[in-house]
Amino acid sequence: MTPKLEGKVALITGSGRGIGRSIALKLASEGARIVVNDLDAEPAQEVVQAIRDAGGQAVACVGSVTASDFAERFIGTAVNEYKGLDLIINNAGYTWDSVIQKMSDEQWYAMMDCHLTAPFRILRAAQPVIRALSKAESDAGRRVVRKVVNISSVAGLFGNAGQTNYSAAKAGIVGMTQTLAKEWGRMNVTVNCVAYGFIRTRLTTSAAGESTANIEGREIKLGVNPELMAMMERSIPLGRGGTPDEAAGAVYLLCIPESDYVSGQTLMCSGGLTGI
Repeated sequence: MTPKLEGKVALITGSGRGIGRSIALKLASEGARIVVNDLDAEPAQEVVQAIRDAGGQAVACVGSVTASDFAERFIGTAVNEYKGLDLIINNAGYTWDSVIQKMSDEQWYAMMDCHLTAPFRILRAAQPVIRALSKAESDAGRRVVRKVVNISSVAGLFGNAGQTNYSAAKAGIVGMTQTLAKEWGRMNVTVNCVAYGFIRTRLTTSAAGESTANIEGREIKLGVNPELMAMMERSIPLGRGGTPDEAAGAVYLLCIPESDYVSGQTLMCSGGLTGI
């Protein structure tokens, strides 16, 4: 049986670790050629090597999605390496929490830049490439469906205490998704969104304050209070947090041909959780 994504070119931000890594490996296992991105070269190259070792194709585009030149570099990597662009997954992200009265402008803009402005720039840079490819295919009498999957959160749909910045950005990406579904439909592009609930990654599974991550020169505290985490998991109808591979599965559903007539939608991947 032919892999469902045979020959497709997939760009995935934040794919050196966590959910993004699982997305990259999943799409590669179905034949997609992957552009892997991470802030750091080592995890990005590890994913590239894992895909190549499994017989797939992958290259890395290392750097911060918030850098002013990143979008053009990212899209350019796909075009230069693989002469195409079929799937864009805007996955990169992190949280930097505080109640609103203690939240700094820096915290606010960091979340807007990462979760909203970066996807906007990437999709803006991709549009001329997709338009040219779509026109050439139309002139040749061919129809090729391309896919964009943006990543939101249940926090963006229902809000979450302590996450005004993150929730606002994740709500914004839903609006962007719905708008681009209307703008890009004429180019045979579906644009959808996956809203995650509690997924167990390095950002959530360590105890609060136990470890940090250096993100663009900032030491961001990772983890969730164990009691809060247990309470959150009890509120999930399936009784547990999701795994990165399960999270990747939701993205995969919106990338395969079976979803070619699904656009402008937000798919919740939350184990049945419908609020926070």
